[in-house]
Amino acid sequence: MKKSLVGALGVVCALLFAVAGTAPAVGAPPATVKAVNFAGTVALSNCSGSVIRMPNSQPGDPALVLSNGHCLETGFPGAGEVITDQPSSRTFSLLGASGSRVATLRAHKVSYATMTDTDISIYELTQTYAQIQRSYGISALTLNDRHPVAGSAIKVVSGYWKRIYSCNVDGFVYRLKEGDWTWRDSVRYTSSCNTIGGTSGSPVIDTTTGKVVAVNNTGNEDGATCTVNNPCEVDENGNVTIHQGINYAQETYIIVPCIGIGNKVDLSLPGCTLPKP
Repeated sequence: MKKSLVGALGVVCALLFAVAGTAPAVGAPPATVKAVNFAGTVALSNCSGSVIRMPNSQPGDPALVLSNGHCLETGFPGAGEVITDQPSSRTFSLLGASGSRVATLRAHKVSYATMTDTDISIYELTQTYAQIQRSYGISALTLNDRHPVAGSAIKVVSGYWKRIYSCNVDGFVYRLKEGDWTWRDSVRYTSSCNTIGGTSGSPVIDTTTGKVVAVNNTGNEDGATCTVNNPCEVDENGNVTIHQGINYAQETYIIVPCIGIGNKVDLSLPGCTLPKP
């Protein structure tokens, strides 16, 4: 897990957008690239995160913050553990486009958190989207409701470090195992997203749609096999491989069917596949 690096200095990374490959065929529309910055991301005490909305979230809904399950202030959830509606008054530093802090947001509760099958935490805030927009001019990031696409260009935006990593989706991992935890259908990055401690919980943004497709959570640091900070890949036949220096994220489209009216987590909704308590 990409935990924080206590005492280290943050790094501000310039945003580089490169267009690679051959010219498109005659008549093909040019590729569209969405500008990605820090607006809507947050810094936690030990991790990164973002203010998120579902495609159907309403301005008057309480805003949500997405991070990792292993970033919870109460510690790592155990294997098989699912947390719902846990009181929390945690604070988050809301960032503007340049990475400067524009406000402090406060949680009302942990709506959902787990490290089983995925690695996510969802906090409900005391303010609505409309209140945040009106007070600070910041809009939430929208979760894509579709599975990410292999080869797509992505950016991992760390509010903790105020740093943006650029790479592509290298592929998908049937099972990603780290210590006591196993995650399903994880995103593997190409090597240029060399995320470090403190980037846990960063939104992974597809540069074509500008939407969040995953949440950054781990990487193999030392070349060990299936240990903490050294996840291994397990395929459908049980074969185990490791990729030292390669990092991973958990898909977020699976969250969308589990959020109901008023931005409330409802694990009984049709199509919701998130683990249940």
